[in-house]
Amino acid sequence: MKLIIGNKNYSSWSLRGWLAAKQSGLAFEEITVPLYGEDWGEAKKQDDLAPSSGKVPVLWDGEAVVWDSLAIIEYLSDKVGRDRFWPKDDGARAMARSMVAEMHSSYLPLRRQCPMNVRRRVADAKIGDDAKENIVRILTLWAEARARYGAGGPFLFGSFGAADIIYAPVVSRFMTYGIAVPGFALTYMQAVWEHEWMRAWVAASESEDWVIEQFEGPVKA
Repeated sequence: MKLIIGNKNYSSWSLRGWLAAKQSGLAFEEITVPLYGEDWGEAKKQDDLAPSSGKVPVLWDGEAVVWDSLAIIEYLSDKVGRDRFWPKDDGARAMARSMVAEMHSSYLPLRRQCPMNVRRRVADAKIGDDAKENIVRILTLWAEARARYGAGGPFLFGSFGAADIIYAPVVSRFMTYGIAVPGFALTYMQAVWEHEWMRAWVAASESEDWVIEQFEGPVKA
């Protein structure tokens, strides 16, 4: 298998696809393409990226190609067993799937106002009301998952799985923009941030020399 990802500092969806590949336990080749570089217009038309119209991540498994982070999770869980990604309990699995789907399709104000930038730390970020509503919703879901199903470990449903993969970039955003969170959420965020795969991703992000100016400007509420 090979996984094509973007710049680790900026690409939230690449992080999700990469964590999914790591969670699968399967061997894969990692290929990084610099997003929005001088040759980006041509690069995204190449055969490896053409199926996704240049969006990352893209997972190739022989002739099979998957180019959406949630689809990658589902594809890999079919290969290695769904219990590696999803809770066994029906109620927990139902909630985990719903939370993952909501994160996958929602929270556009938060995404726009607080783009992922692992290296950056913003003091006194001005967050708009719509993004604040997103934050409250996310924290509410985290609290419910942890209270109902998190007894088996420090992650949303106890052990690390699909929900944590999908929300890992949110953890990064909350840290970058200094989002105030209650104690339970801070504990959860620390567990994600200290996970060995996240540590490896963060270290790689910090060593990158690419800068995408559109993600380095002032926060716009």
